[in-house]
Amino acid sequence: MTVEYIHQKIGEEVTALAGYYTVTDELRLKHNGREILCIIGMCFVESSCCGNRAFRYAIVPGYIVSWHKKQDKAGRPVSEMEPLSDDSVKREITADLGEKHSIFKQNIEFW
Repeated sequence: MTVEYIHQKIGEEVTALAGYYTVTDELRLKHNGREILCIIGMCFVESSCCGNRAFRYAIVPGYIVSWHKKQDKAGRPVSEMEPLSDDSVKREITADLGEKHSIFKQNIEFW
């Protein structure tokens, strides 16, 4: 099964319910002869009942099947991804992101 990932503009603030987030990097991590896409960003919670905070996050859509295969209606590139299903690979990626990018395990989302 594959899914589509719509690339966001790096550095652009996106308003969310309690604040905003910004994509800071798109990483293409080499793993077992393939590449895994990893999106790194910052989230800023400014208007929550629980207070304010900021944190780094990562979204891992999966293995890159097709890079920028088309564009969406807004002109953003769309890539085809194969979500990661192997828990050991997810643990490796989680450890790598924690060590190299200071991202906590609970702030990493795998598709």
